[in-house]
Amino acid sequence: MRIIPSLTAMMLLTAGLLTGCQSSQAVAPSKSMASQSIRNNGYSLLHQLLNEQKDVSLLRFIRPEHADVKQLVNKIATTSGTGAKLLEAFAKDDPTISLDDIGLPPGELATRDAIAATKKKELLSQSGDTFELTLLLTQTEALSYGWHLAEVTSTNEPQPERARALAGLGNDMQNLYKEVFALLLSKIESQATNSNQTNAVSAAKNPVPAGRRLMIDPSSMPVAEAKPR
Repeated sequence: MRIIPSLTAMMLLTAGLLTGCQSSQAVAPSKSMASQSIRNNGYSLLHQLLNEQKDVSLLRFIRPEHADVKQLVNKIATTSGTGAKLLEAFAKDDPTISLDDIGLPPGELATRDAIAATKKKELLSQSGDTFELTLLLTQTEALSYGWHLAEVTSTNEPQPERARALAGLGNDMQNLYKEVFALLLSKIESQATNSNQTNAVSAAKNPVPAGRRLMIDPSSMPVAEAKPR
């Protein structure tokens, strides 16, 4: 004998199936929207950084640099300019890509402006080795940030060719970061060596006379008498 399900049971079963379908459909767009939001925010922040970095070589008109620093800074500027144009080309071909979705809270924006103002003041007030060290230090920070931004944006870019291009840009910035860090380290070691040599030369020029005697002025402070044991 067949058991015919009741109308109520059939309605509940149908409602459950429909609810399950709606839930699975609701999760996918939500995940997709989150990925697109991260992608656009990454594109925007990366484009802003590259636009700033492409002008870093202009500092040579304010302060002279050694050849090794100048060459590396020019390399950073060229890579940044090429990267900025690449992102602009992506946005031109794909209207869903936004380059002005910065999306930072007011406190973060104000803090970034304060940091930028401080760095600008330091660079304009410094010269010589101190200027170069400060410049290289700012570049390690910027390149590390850009390298990771490119990686995150690449991960959230669904178009394979663009994802590979972003990963390549991130790799270029990572390599530049390593070059800047190595140069910064060599500059610090060189300054320490020069400082030690200067101190040694100064000590050689002003030796302590061999016949100098240590003189102790008389003191009226009483000394307690030692008691026999």
